[in-house]
Amino acid sequence: MDRLREALDFCIRHQTVLGYSAVSLLTAASQHIFSSVVFKCPCNSGNMVYGSFFLLVPAFILLLFGYMVNARIWHQLTGSCSREKECSPSGTCAHFCQVLGPVTARALVAPLTWIAVALLGANFYECAASGSSLTKHLFCKDRGPECQEQLFKMPCDKELSAEVSSEQLSLQAQSQLIGWFLIASIMTVALISKCVSRCCSSVSYLQFKFRKIYSKEEKEVFEIKAKEQATKMAERNTNCFFEATDPAPFPIPSEEEWRKISLLCTFDSQEVYYDMIQKYASKKRG
Repeated sequence: MDRLREALDFCIRHQTVLGYSAVSLLTAASQHIFSSVVFKCPCNSGNMVYGSFFLLVPAFILLLFGYMVNARIWHQLTGSCSREKECSPSGTCAHFCQVLGPVTARALVAPLTWIAVALLGANFYECAASGSSLTKHLFCKDRGPECQEQLFKMPCDKELSAEVSSEQLSLQAQSQLIGWFLIASIMTVALISKCVSRCCSSVSYLQFKFRKIYSKEEKEVFEIKAKEQATKMAERNTNCFFEATDPAPFPIPSEEEWRKISLLCTFDSQEVYYDMIQKYASKKRG
């Protein structure tokens, strides 16, 4: 889980194909371990619940984990309920939704990978489907009551599974078809969403690339500068304590200035600012 967390954080910070690939590979490896080591289908009436939990619950946990390690959503949420409204509620809500959309898309990488790989592996789906009433209707339509018991035991008996599935599409084949359909659907939606967002963008392609480079560099410079200032401030306060001297003046941003660079408000459409720090610097200068 620590490696998965590091990969998720890398993906969220750098937003690169390599980062997303790392998350997908680690999720696929984790799913394989769960499927081969942890997962043991009960092969009784609890098949549906047990298989569904292994298929969906880890994906939901990964979705929540994706939100938790995303620094952008915490940047937007921190203090949003307690500070005064700097802009209209509708504008704030609209901007928050604009932020939540990309964050959700990134957080969905790991859970969708889990579900897709699990469906291709077919173990979870076969266990869950063998306890489903729909599967019972499909496989046991013209058979005796013992067919239900055979369905329950299918995930634990490969020969029985082949015998029951001889006249119908097997549960493993169904799972793999659904898995490939899910992957194709995800790729299609991702491509269409990217095309629409780029088409509706108010900036050109090269300006968009410059904006990404600037944002990355500004974050790095901000972290370095913040660490330097925090170190100086800590040294001043520590020296004041141990040497019993009056602290020297140390200028730090006010609460209002911190709020100005942390607003949820959307930018003025007639002003080109890449983030709130640039806007703050421009307003300060002007």
